[in-house]
Amino acid sequence: MPWMSRLACRARRAARALAVLPAIVLAACAGPPAQVERPSGPPQRIVSLDYCADQYVLRFAERGAIAALSPDAAKPFSYMRAQARGLPTARPRAADIAALRPDLVVRSYGGGADVVPFLADLGIPVVQIGFPQTLAEVRAEVVRLADALGAPEEGRRVAAAMDRRLAALPPPAAGRAPAALYMTPGGVTSGEGTLVHEVLRAAGLANFQDRPGWNALPLERLAYQRPDVIAAAFYDGATGQTDRWSAARHPVVRAQLAERPVVALEGAWTSCGGWFLVDAIEALARARTGVSEGATR
Repeated sequence: MPWMSRLACRARRAARALAVLPAIVLAACAGPPAQVERPSGPPQRIVSLDYCADQYVLRFAERGAIAALSPDAAKPFSYMRAQARGLPTARPRAADIAALRPDLVVRSYGGGADVVPFLADLGIPVVQIGFPQTLAEVRAEVVRLADALGAPEEGRRVAAAMDRRLAALPPPAAGRAPAALYMTPGGVTSGEGTLVHEVLRAAGLANFQDRPGWNALPLERLAYQRPDVIAAAFYDGATGQTDRWSAARHPVVRAQLAERPVVALEGAWTSCGGWFLVDAIEALARARTGVSEGATR
């Protein structure tokens, strides 16, 4: 009878569910332990949760100790993208991270605020990368992160190389420093109180943007006043596509790009606070020298 067939089907489905239930329970029980054993030496299973953390992990951790990087590790805006090729990646989700059984997690912003207490409950150490606002703070982060990743001597070498490169920059000429406008395809610029501002100053340039923090490009001011140099960041590769509604599409901005000296800054140089900021500083200092020499002729 039809009702007996339906009853039999329901019974079979219930039996299958009961058969699967022990496997589910066992899988849950086989998950990460309440406490994760941390080896006495350098970490052996490192997971990075975002591309800022990727840079430090790729630079200072042993390649064989990297359990996973972020999905952005090989993107164009990742400075260490070449070194990321061939390494596994994982989404910065709590369950995915725990399944990797790391003995160290490195993050800047990846995973959101809730991931830190979750990992703490599992006994998984987390190294939180700061948000440096000065080059001195960047240098300190390099040393601190290298130490946490088991490469303290290499961290000191990288910091010393930063010092040498900054000391070797061409000295600024007498008189007014050329003014540079930092610009992105998104129509954003940067003023005092940001790391970009410190980069411009280290290169011997004044910041054309006179408002602190991150702001939209000053279109009205650009209509009657011109910077000496345009520092164009993130215009390389696919990230250089200008959005239809971006202020960077405005004719007054396009005129500046066409008429003023432009320093093309790779997005990877300024996307995070790291030793690679010196690449941007050196490129800007070379442009500053050229602008200063042109002004004296």
